[in-house]
Amino acid sequence: MESQITFVLLSLCLLPIVFVLADSRSFSIDYKNNCFQKDGKPFQYISGSIHYSRIPREYWKDRLLKMYMTGLNAIQVYVPWNFHETVQGVFNFAGDRDLEYFLNLANQTGLLVILRPGPYICAEWEMGGLPAWLLQKPNIILRSPDLSLMVVDWLAMLLTKMKPWLYQNGGNIISVQVENEYGSYFACDYNYMRHLHTLFRLFLGEDVILFTTDGNTDKEMICGTLEGLYATIDFGTDTNITAAFIRQRRFEPKGPLVNSEFYTGWLDHWGDKHASVDTVKVSKMLGEMLSMGASVNMYMFEGGTNFGYWNGADHDTRFRSVVTSYDYNAPLSEAGDPTDKLLAIRDVIKNFRDIPVGPMPPATPKFAYGFITLQKVGNISSLLDTLSPQGPVRSQYPLTFEEIKQYYGFMLYRTTLPRNVPEPTPLISPLNGIHDRAYVSVNGVFQGLMERDTALVMNVTGQQGDQLDILVENMGRVNFGSYINDNKSLLGNLILGNDVLTDWSIYPLDIDTAVANGLLQVDHSGSAMEAGDGPMIYSGTLKSTGLAWDTFVKLNGWTKGQVWVNGVNLGRYWPQRGPQQTLYVPGPFLSATQPNNITVLELERAPSNTIFLKEISVNQSFSSLISDNLSWSCYFQI
Repeated sequence: MESQITFVLLSLCLLPIVFVLADSRSFSIDYKNNCFQKDGKPFQYISGSIHYSRIPREYWKDRLLKMYMTGLNAIQVYVPWNFHETVQGVFNFAGDRDLEYFLNLANQTGLLVILRPGPYICAEWEMGGLPAWLLQKPNIILRSPDLSLMVVDWLAMLLTKMKPWLYQNGGNIISVQVENEYGSYFACDYNYMRHLHTLFRLFLGEDVILFTTDGNTDKEMICGTLEGLYATIDFGTDTNITAAFIRQRRFEPKGPLVNSEFYTGWLDHWGDKHASVDTVKVSKMLGEMLSMGASVNMYMFEGGTNFGYWNGADHDTRFRSVVTSYDYNAPLSEAGDPTDKLLAIRDVIKNFRDIPVGPMPPATPKFAYGFITLQKVGNISSLLDTLSPQGPVRSQYPLTFEEIKQYYGFMLYRTTLPRNVPEPTPLISPLNGIHDRAYVSVNGVFQGLMERDTALVMNVTGQQGDQLDILVENMGRVNFGSYINDNKSLLGNLILGNDVLTDWSIYPLDIDTAVANGLLQVDHSGSAMEAGDGPMIYSGTLKSTGLAWDTFVKLNGWTKGQVWVNGVNLGRYWPQRGPQQTLYVPGPFLSATQPNNITVLELERAPSNTIFLKEISVNQSFSSLISDNLSWSCYFQI
């Protein structure tokens, strides 16, 4: 009975935002005893990372409660600048962007907060959280004094909102990170870090703990740390704990040991093998660090989903885009379901602090809604009046997404063939200027595609004056390393044989608005869809069932594209490249009483069949979703 009462109390609707009286509240570093102090007593945090930007607002409370019931006493939160200021000077903190509501939920749940507001966050997030409009300044060095003036308005807005939430002011923020893993960036500019330090102190005051996080190498720690900012380190299960903390001690001889990112899993790129981290190794190493008195944040505790176009990318030897799922092989799955890894972690935490009384909240209910038949709406070229109502921008040579202020998604570049090309003739991007994929059509007939770093030449045929359309897809800007200045478009000229193509009409495509306004729905009383090659839009309707439960979209035979449900962009699918095979559909995106509109943009080749939404048993991890060789209990297919 006691556990049931506790669970009910935790599940009650939260009170309006209130702050505890700040008298006697303090959070500080005890350098003498090498620990944190909370209200004058030694304190060790056991934290997990959660990204509100990757989880529907309706599920924030559910995820936070599960973290609390695991035994965590803190969460770590990134604030993506580009999520809140997509357009320069326009700030958005409403709905799924309501950071203060999220902090209040955490506060009422009993979780302290470690805030990581950047301005750069990495996080496998688009451009590491930096707004794409920054790239309008030619040759800008992003994480350097070049950024100093541009970041002031953002930090003034954000940190002023955050100051009342500091623990000493009655809120639940116990520490704030300045920048993020700066030692991983080539600039190594201490003036930039000093400028940020000054801004954080100006807007937050002198009492809050400001810290840095860097990787486990001397170079990263040297370039990423700064006097006045407490230096912490990050590492995973492949690292010697003692050696890592000895490195932290070289930069912080006194104070608490802190692993700010202990990796419970890892990210996935399209085309790579699915990444996972062994549960036994995670739990064993967590116990060892906690036994040493270290404070630990587990990255991720729940990863969530890169809805829309928010996934980032890496660039080492080549460009590698991050998949839509940010499941991360984390203790809470992409759908917020407890895993065996979570239970193992909870068993470790029990040895160091009291676990809250009461049952773990259950997995969200799942439902298989069945098959959906889609019909073709049309190809991109035929829908330009709907997708680009403002019409084209004319330019002698290609312009970038950033120059046209179309930061995400797709743009169509149109010109004409300058001469007859009866025989297959190479269309070339000589400077590797396809950022990131280009789908080529002549007179509406799909010819093939070009891809950054891998496919820079294709053959074209046609007659002089034929319409050449090139649909360019932004697959997510680089979020880490030296290549985060990642402009999108046809960078540089395209050459057909010996001719430089000129006189472009460039159409910024606002597919999301067209979908949200119902402009791409067709009469679904007809026959099944007509399959076709090249970029096509299809639509269908999922009848209401009286339920709005979580499910997953499975696209058997489809190649690559985007899916929208009731106007919400679920993200990219690419089952032919993998490893991800399904897209997560949170229940709040569905209607229990009204027909649900499904829209699909297929970029290469659609099958002559349907899609389905499938149910996945609550204990299946993301690793199950990467295989087609499964016995599914039921499904919902497109």
